[in-house]
Amino acid sequence: MELKDFLEHIRTGALIAGGSEQHRFMQDAAQDALRTVAQINTGYRTPDEIRALMTRLTGRAVHESVTVFPPFYTEFGKNLSLGNDVFINMGCSFQDTGGITIGDGTLIGHGSTLTTLNHVLDPERRADMHPAPVTIGRHVWLGAGVTVVPGVSIGDGAIIGAGSVVTKDVAADTIVAGVPARLIRETGFRA
Repeated sequence: MELKDFLEHIRTGALIAGGSEQHRFMQDAAQDALRTVAQINTGYRTPDEIRALMTRLTGRAVHESVTVFPPFYTEFGKNLSLGNDVFINMGCSFQDTGGITIGDGTLIGHGSTLTTLNHVLDPERRADMHPAPVTIGRHVWLGAGVTVVPGVSIGDGAIIGAGSVVTKDVAADTIVAGVPARLIRETGFRA
């Protein structure tokens, strides 16, 4: 299986059955990603070195305005898209197999987790997974320790309070917080 075929399978939202060709591809790709992640997280790296490793990890150019503070974790890498002026603080974990897109000017607080795969409910089929992308708009701010679950979209200019668990879409220019995250108010600004 080729990467483009796997990504097309993911884009359709089709099941990744445990033990399937797609599942085996995902597991093999994870090993490549983990090698690069280990390089990112081992010893000091200059910002340019981090961006070069992130470019290798994602398979696409990472703009010079992007800043990632290690440690940084992901299990796939090739379905992660970072806009310009993105800042990712220390200790973030991205499960990007299902697709993560982060818009320009977005800030991701330390220890945040973005997930894109759900396991099926049937315990006999628990190895099967449903991919669902996470999309984060432009100029979004995720506070420290935020968790975003599969399939969530966060609109431009939104603010997610520290420690929140985002289980549903967030409208642009709003502030949400809590477990699960709920609307606090509008920001008063337009992104």
